[in-house]
Amino acid sequence: MPTNKIVTHHPGLFFNPFENNIMQPAEIVSLYNRDLYKLIEEISLFQREENLWKTSGHIHNPAGNLALHITGGLNHHIGATVAGNGYIRNRDLEFTQKDIKRENILDGLRQLVILVDQTLAGIPTEQWLSAFPAYFDKDNATHEYVITQLLLHLNYHLGQINYLRRMLE
Repeated sequence: MPTNKIVTHHPGLFFNPFENNIMQPAEIVSLYNRDLYKLIEEISLFQREENLWKTSGHIHNPAGNLALHITGGLNHHIGATVAGNGYIRNRDLEFTQKDIKRENILDGLRQLVILVDQTLAGIPTEQWLSAFPAYFDKDNATHEYVITQLLLHLNYHLGQINYLRRMLE
């Protein structure tokens, strides 16, 4: 029975055991672009800007805070840790700031697209399999592992934002 983890068979190439294909790092970059642009679209689709800061039922994090969280997390892990751009993260503020203008959130996301695209596209093939420069969720996690986990995390919150938007509007 196949496992749920990504298995590397060749340096710089990703192997998905469920699809039996090999994924190039450039494809990971394209998936980030796809999901970040979808996130920009989702935030833009809120008809009422104040709904970015509302929740419903048992959902505790509004879409605006989830967008700030994605922006902060990727700026930290990819910007500061990989690109060395000096970004300083305040994770608590990602969840406590309220009523930030939609355009400010969108500006941060647009800048994030450029950062992620340039940083990940600039990683040499051999670096994908090297240890990530900071502890992530396990010892000796590779760039490949962390960058894939961050993409999955982005996609998870993107789904939450889509659900919240449809529920509130």
